[in-house]
Amino acid sequence: MLDHSATPPARDDTGGEGSGGAPGPARPGPLARVMRRKPVEVLIADGGKGEGGTLRRSLGMWQLTMISIGATLGTGIFVVLGEAVPDAGPAVTLSFVIAGLTALFSALSYAELAGTIPVSGSSYSYAYATLGELVAWICGWCLILEYGVSVAAVAVGWGDYLNELLRGTLGVTIPTALAAPPGDGGVFNLPALLVVLLAMAFLLGGARESARANTVMVVVKILALLLFCAVAFAGVRAGNYTPFMPLGMAGVSAAGATLFFSYIGFDAASTAGEEATNPQRDLPRAIILSLVIVTALYVLVAAVAVGAHPWRDFEGSEAALAGILTSVTGHEFWAVLLAAGAVVAIASVVLTVLYGQTRVLFAMSRDGLVPAFLSRVHPRTGAPRANTVVVSLFCGALAAAVPLGRLADATSIGTLFAFALVNIAVLVLRRTRPSMPRAFRAPLAPLTPLLGLGLCLWMMGSLDEATWVVFGVWMAAGLALYFGYGVRRSRLAATTEK
Repeated sequence: MLDHSATPPARDDTGGEGSGGAPGPARPGPLARVMRRKPVEVLIADGGKGEGGTLRRSLGMWQLTMISIGATLGTGIFVVLGEAVPDAGPAVTLSFVIAGLTALFSALSYAELAGTIPVSGSSYSYAYATLGELVAWICGWCLILEYGVSVAAVAVGWGDYLNELLRGTLGVTIPTALAAPPGDGGVFNLPALLVVLLAMAFLLGGARESARANTVMVVVKILALLLFCAVAFAGVRAGNYTPFMPLGMAGVSAAGATLFFSYIGFDAASTAGEEATNPQRDLPRAIILSLVIVTALYVLVAAVAVGAHPWRDFEGSEAALAGILTSVTGHEFWAVLLAAGAVVAIASVVLTVLYGQTRVLFAMSRDGLVPAFLSRVHPRTGAPRANTVVVSLFCGALAAAVPLGRLADATSIGTLFAFALVNIAVLVLRRTRPSMPRAFRAPLAPLTPLLGLGLCLWMMGSLDEATWVVFGVWMAAGLALYFGYGVRRSRLAATTEK
């Protein structure tokens, strides 16, 4: 008769053996250590918990939608037409649709994961649950590049529009020495620093107060764009739409690749997973709804702009919308009003993108991969104050004193890399946890995540060599930081190796 008590020793998930008087589990090898995955249930259980306090759940679907719109709708539509219209002609409206559909594939993956894993950290947290710690770190490092440098780049643009507003209203401008960084003809970009510090002040008050301020700013910039359409519509001429596609489909595609980066930011709502009142329901809706609203506004504004202004005249125009209003009305009043709307619009982008940056670092800090003080929560406001101050001062200094150049271009490749990982994460979680409840499921999966992944890789491949060099240097620095600090301080490793 078989002795059922003599069973083989149990094998744990690291490959070690442990039974009776045998030694405890073997220490995992280097590869297994960096590829540990944080269980979804643990991610959700840790939700909101920081050092000394918790984040407060106060954001509904409306606020989450406004966060995504706030991070997306800004500098793109106010400056991008001058770059895209010469490539596509009047068919730039079609280019906006193509770019929006490209973003939609990744947005569907974000929506599924945001409803399934409703935590701070966005794609960093999704990668930690599906692809392992090292990949999660790389993703988080890309998000730091995307959010951090984007804040600085957008803040520089805010200073340009502020100068335009001051010139139109008071007849004065900020001296170049105080409106541009060294290397760009100035000494210190004071407006860029000021708008970052203003956003910091709102964020220190808490998520709910920041969301209220952002909602007001988003409404203002939507009204500014609708005002542009109403005023410029008087100048629309049917002849300006012909030929509709002067440079063919190749021109439409080239413009679409440029315009794709006007959609970056819709993922900002996914960083608010631990401050949403009903994240499983509201996060997917907010992500998709914000993308639909932004796309509709882009197409409407572009259609009116090319109808009111010959497409060949857009070449080299950095303030195309303001110029169109002046041309149509013969007065600068409307252009000044639009500049005021642009100032508010770009300030909203700074606020929401800075918010996303702090929440990604909050999640990474809680996991032990960056210093613990970054996840310390103020008991009164429920905001990670030290995190917010450090991130704001860093981004403000970057905007004020450093010519961004190619570093700003690298935000695009960092964003696309994070988007690609999210599409992969959806496929992995569908395979490893098929029965997990999902508030939203990406339709036609695995087709849509694969299309999202393919389009992200295609756009990454279209970026120039200098951008890849900057990205490579940034990744090397991130890996050095991870292996020098994060891998030794990882709380997941400490828990599983006890």
